[in-house]
Amino acid sequence: MAEEKSVKLTKTVVDAAGARSERYEIWDSELSGFGVRIATTGRKTFIIRYRAEGGGRTAPRRFMTVGRFGTLTVEQARKKAKELLAAATVGDDPANKRNAKRAEMKMSGLVDRYEKEGCFIQRGKRQGQPMKPLTKKYTIARLRHHVVPLLGRKRVTEIGAADIERFFRDVEAGKTAKNEKTGPRTRIIVKGGAGAARKVFRDLSAVFSFAKRHEIVAANPCEKAVVNKSDNKRTRFLTLEEVARLGAACDALEAEGVNSKALNITRLWVLTGCRRNEIAELKWDEVDLDNGLLVLDDSKTGKSIRPLCLAAATLLKGVEKVDDTDYVFPADEGDSYFQGTKNIWPKIVKKAELAGVTPHTLRHTVGATATSHGEALALTGAILGHANLRSTMIYAHVQHDPSVKAANRVGRRIASALAGAISSAPRKRRKAPRPIPIKEAAPASNGLLPDAEWEALAELAALPTEDKGFLASASDPALAKLAKRGFAVADAGPSDLLAWWTISPIGKALIDSVAPHRDAA
Repeated sequence: MAEEKSVKLTKTVVDAAGARSERYEIWDSELSGFGVRIATTGRKTFIIRYRAEGGGRTAPRRFMTVGRFGTLTVEQARKKAKELLAAATVGDDPANKRNAKRAEMKMSGLVDRYEKEGCFIQRGKRQGQPMKPLTKKYTIARLRHHVVPLLGRKRVTEIGAADIERFFRDVEAGKTAKNEKTGPRTRIIVKGGAGAARKVFRDLSAVFSFAKRHEIVAANPCEKAVVNKSDNKRTRFLTLEEVARLGAACDALEAEGVNSKALNITRLWVLTGCRRNEIAELKWDEVDLDNGLLVLDDSKTGKSIRPLCLAAATLLKGVEKVDDTDYVFPADEGDSYFQGTKNIWPKIVKKAELAGVTPHTLRHTVGATATSHGEALALTGAILGHANLRSTMIYAHVQHDPSVKAANRVGRRIASALAGAISSAPRKRRKAPRPIPIKEAAPASNGLLPDAEWEALAELAALPTEDKGFLASASDPALAKLAKRGFAVADAGPSDLLAWWTISPIGKALIDSVAPHRDAA
């Protein structure tokens, strides 16, 4: 390398320095350690040199770029060099710090690492357990479709609360939305909007919590970001009149030749309140018809036992088992479960005129029907398979027997509506009477009938006189005994397994005779 020169660096000096066959430096005589490097191409770059670790002959020598001549003036470069050299004098190592910064993990790399090491439940009863495969798939997809395009090139330590807020607004505004064809009969559809922004925000917060635990970052910037972190609570559920329209739509589509698997899955959604895939992926070894239960091995909340109403049990009894598969609703081709409901559901809601209704709305419908007719939150939670206070309050130690009875009470109302017993009425129709909660109509100790029969009789008595009754199994034990005693009447239902049940005049007289005594008490 050519012999180094020392001269006061000025614009004139730097301009006059021409390219040579080898790279060389010119050092400033005014500020020791500050210079300009001239490459063989003629490019000129301001640099500094210093001894690391506070200096000394044995300390390693470092070179560091200050900036390009033209981008920085000589005086601007000298000022910046003076700050860096001063830091090196007191033991700092600016060159090493810059190199470490360049080597820092970027957001796209953190998402990769989270996919390999971080997809575990972070709180609740299942804390520390791996995410379910479908949950992991959706989580990583959201991170790759929203976070990587907007934040992927940023270093993780440089992302602050302001970046998170900007990211949230961009997703909300639809900047990451896309609809791309990726191959024959395959597309990637990414939706933006408020709901997508809230979901991916929660995912991103989990990623930063993972990074904080692994000492990749010092803090989680999502914790300080001012965004709408919570979903708007869904209040949409179907009235019994709307359930009747849903049932009529399913019947009409079945008459048109639509796949009965999709229609029976839909009926079970609204009869059981189960989540979408809990019914679609249902296996025969999870169905306990003898005890009226679904014993789900792997629900959203882990193993879950759900009571089956008799209408749902009757429907399942009518489903023909298919050889060489464990699924109740197997796929028409292959070894998986039936997945064609997503194509038939839009036809159902269109025919029923239920715009905006989703399969999850049917789950809300079961919960709303149960609570509005006086069922305890604990029993409602048992029907829906909720696991904690945030869903239906704590319901620990609920026995299956009362929860099955509650499922039957709720299922009778929904099954009746589904079969068309409740029809849409004009708006001017008189206001319906307030539903009579079971605990009011049927005291636990009536002294006349067994509790199960008394509760069923009180339900029949609570029905409006113009109603057709409610649809239940023709062999319902409690109702069958009431019919034998002359307190209830069964009319032919839509199949041999189902019947329309109403109260008889004797049964009505029995209920009326008890009411004055209860009021007096």
